[in-house]
Amino acid sequence: MIGRAAGVPIVLGPGWLFASLLLVAVFGPTASAAIPGIGRLAGFLVAAGWAVLLYGSILLHELAHAYAGRARGVPVRQVTLTLIGGHTEMDDAGSPGTSAFVAAAGPLTNLVVAGVAGAAAAVVPPWGAAAWLLVSLAGANVVVTVFNLLPGLPMDGGWILEALVWRLTGRRASGTVAAAWIGRVVGVGLVAATLVVPVLRGEAPAVLQVAWAAFVGAMLWTSAGAFLRRAAGLRALGGLDVARLARPAAVVPTRGTLADALAARALVDGADDVIAVGPDGRPLGYADLDAVATVPVALHASTPLPAVLVPMHPDAVVDAGPVGEAAAGAIARASRLSPVMAVRGTDGSLCGLLRHADVVTALRARN
Repeated sequence: MIGRAAGVPIVLGPGWLFASLLLVAVFGPTASAAIPGIGRLAGFLVAAGWAVLLYGSILLHELAHAYAGRARGVPVRQVTLTLIGGHTEMDDAGSPGTSAFVAAAGPLTNLVVAGVAGAAAAVVPPWGAAAWLLVSLAGANVVVTVFNLLPGLPMDGGWILEALVWRLTGRRASGTVAAAWIGRVVGVGLVAATLVVPVLRGEAPAVLQVAWAAFVGAMLWTSAGAFLRRAAGLRALGGLDVARLARPAAVVPTRGTLADALAARALVDGADDVIAVGPDGRPLGYADLDAVATVPVALHASTPLPAVLVPMHPDAVVDAGPVGEAAAGAIARASRLSPVMAVRGTDGSLCGLLRHADVVTALRARN
């Protein structure tokens, strides 16, 4: 980790240095030839500066994703600069609108960087090192923007396409499949372009460009495969229903006794569980049924309810209404806080418990 930006850790991946050195090796001679009056060594130094500026703009791209996610309430874990750019690790967006908003933030940032660099290039002396750096930075950011907006996963355009199909069909898996296959088409097309375009010009394909395109294309193909597997998993969630998986439970104040809790439970049809809530109505724990069974009946009235409770996070709550992918997303978020979650009914009151183990069992049965 090299630092933090607004609390978001910034990490350099193992391939970052190799990519930077490769950029310097490739663009050093270009800078020497394009800038009058500088030698070969100076050209490599200018190229090194350009590599730093380019990765700086990639960092801004990723931080834009991170800040956009935070603005929509999505927890962000870290930003990593990698061999082929960078990526931002965050929780699932949860909705097509948020997913598209987060995805679009990165390319829009690159467009801003390109505009600023282009405007600065117009006011510095032409043909100097500063002009070359600024023009190259502007051009690179335009290329990054265009590439990232291609409508295939894992590019940002792929996330936007997934969100659009998700919004139109109500099925995220359909959007994932469409964007993943287009991502594979982009990967194959990238390799084909580096081979075919030079031939059409009567030139031989550049070995380095073909090797780099093949590497990137292979990564795109592999990444798309992971998204296709994810889509298959999403489809398996189609029948997931919180209301059907939840177990009925009585809801009682935490300050009561075990006798109070058992009396309340007897009034709820089919209830074995008890949820203890605080003064604000949020869950603070649930009864450990094994612990309850060890308390003699004669001691029920004198046993404080907290003595037999398993603590739970007060935000570990899911609504009974969602089904399918929406239910899976809600369960995934709540289960990060507690493996046992309180279920909120359509009237807004707590009505049951949902155990993560029951969800896993239901999904395995579907498969």
